[in-house]
Amino acid sequence: MATKKKSPAKKFSAKKTAPKKPASRKLAATGRPAFKAGGAKGKKKPALERKLPRKYGPRRKMPKSIGREAAPPPAVPDVNLPDPSRETALAVARAGLEKKAEDIIIFDVRGLSSYADYLVLLTADSDRQAGAIADHVDQQLKEAGHAKIAVEGYETGNWIIVDYGDVVTHVMGRETRIFYDLEGLWADAPRIEVKG
Repeated sequence: MATKKKSPAKKFSAKKTAPKKPASRKLAATGRPAFKAGGAKGKKKPALERKLPRKYGPRRKMPKSIGREAAPPPAVPDVNLPDPSRETALAVARAGLEKKAEDIIIFDVRGLSSYADYLVLLTADSDRQAGAIADHVDQQLKEAGHAKIAVEGYETGNWIIVDYGDVVTHVMGRETRIFYDLEGLWADAPRIEVKG
């Protein structure tokens, strides 16, 4: 009886039977091809070389007349018009002189400040003198028909602020006045120096 020859066994290599690995995890998870890190398609240009869309292009200057109006110039006080606030500030200065206040300056802050028209600065040699000046100013203005709105600083005495509405009075000790430098803060305001 004739025997059939067995055909030689086919050799399987590991390369042919092993499934191909995906290019990246992204491909395996999403099914979309991922760009290779060094490939021409996946290589991104540096941020400076990228072309931005047209809407992010260079800024164009908008004409001043479109969309915005120029701010009006600050109001210049008219010296010829009667000004009751100025008379109040001068009355504060005269009352301060009666109690030996020094370095009296009146600042015209109209157009520069929204809370007052005039600031009056007076210097006292001591806390007791500062209290006496503030009391005398208050008494003189009360007799003239001006009521104070608020008072601050009587407890310490080195800086007493008395508010009469359009006129704010600062009675300060010498060191306090040098330290806070209100003259430098209101350097743009016209000033009236009152001397005894």
